[in-house]
Amino acid sequence: MSEHITPTEGLTVQCAEDATLKQEALRRAMDYRGDVTLVTRDGSATTGYLFDLTANGQARLDLPDGSERRQIAIDDVIEVRFSGKDTAAGKSFDRWIQRYIEKTLAGEEASIESESLD
Repeated sequence: MSEHITPTEGLTVQCAEDATLKQEALRRAMDYRGDVTLVTRDGSATTGYLFDLTANGQARLDLPDGSERRQIAIDDVIEVRFSGKDTAAGKSFDRWIQRYIEKTLAGEEASIESESLD
């Protein structure tokens, strides 16, 4: 079942009763390039960038407002939401190189500046 988790914006994984699914969802959330929301057994929801799953069973998040990092016990997580925009969705380095070469060969100005995320 876990191989079917494809982290995309808006995906919600209910994982209260399945430890394997929870581990896979959290691993994929850590690889996700946007914010995720972790919902815990007490009903609280924390949104942030998941950057670490510790050996002692904690999920560590950077909060969007830049305040102090938050730790959440993995055992308490019942739901993982891929809630933030995936900042790399639809973007590909190969496609960028292709456009750069096409512009250069056409005599157009080619820039290494990235596109806006908005």
